[in-house]
Amino acid sequence: MKLFAMIMFAQLGAAPALAAVEQCRFIQAKPDREACYGRQETALSAKHKAETTRAADDSKSMESLEQMKHEDEALNRQLHNICRGC
Repeated sequence: MKLFAMIMFAQLGAAPALAAVEQCRFIQAKPDREACYGRQETALSAKHKAETTRAADDSKSMESLEQMKHEDEALNRQLHNICRGC
């Protein structure tokens, strides 16, 4: 029963976040509607910019991981060659 209550409480807390999206097409006054579209465009461009920078950061981290992998392989080859004559 407590689990059910916790789930319902979590859903109530998430509902206002989902309702934050503006429905510009239902605004009757043209200047208000256009202002609403402008706000949405600004928010969308900021979101895309954040996604682009995150993708660039991910590609940089992948490049560094690839470089470390190659360095590790070279070091392993050197270590294995040391003990060949033992």
